[in-house]
Amino acid sequence: MTNDTIIAATQDWLEKAVIGLNLCPFAKAVHVKKQIRYVVSSATTEDVLFDELIAELRRLQAADPDEIDTTLLIHPYVLTDFLDYNDFLDAVDIATAEPEFNDAFQVASLHPQYQFAGTELDDIENYSNRAPYPTLHLLREASVDRAVDAFPDADRIPDANIEMLKKLGHEGWEKLGLIK
Repeated sequence: MTNDTIIAATQDWLEKAVIGLNLCPFAKAVHVKKQIRYVVSSATTEDVLFDELIAELRRLQAADPDEIDTTLLIHPYVLTDFLDYNDFLDAVDIATAEPEFNDAFQVASLHPQYQFAGTELDDIENYSNRAPYPTLHLLREASVDRAVDAFPDADRIPDANIEMLKKLGHEGWEKLGLIK
């Protein structure tokens, strides 16, 4: 599995599911403008991944938002179990709250086994956050705020995603040629 293969699978998922199904109405603009940074981590431990997360937050902080507005930190070799991944999100929250980042970032969680609390593993609504590989999506708070301000009923997005995914069903998801 090469980094190019991993990035290609992630971009395919982004185009077919996230943008194609409009799971995130904000994704298309940064994708079209090529403002998404794709990073494949070689980390095999949580400590190394954490260090890479800090480095990527610093890189994003230093970057011109017109060049890099968001980063997908894909980590296929660590935290492949969703419960371990979910536990790691506490460390992610601590990292983004560090004074050097001044609450300028948030991280969205994506995982091939993603499961929302109160759902069964195979419930279709979990697929809204199921990326091909464990991924930390680093977002600038300022960009999120602008997108939410420009989008009517942004707080309705999760419910709309659930409705759409239930209509699509597992069969429709499989027809997209995406991970199951």
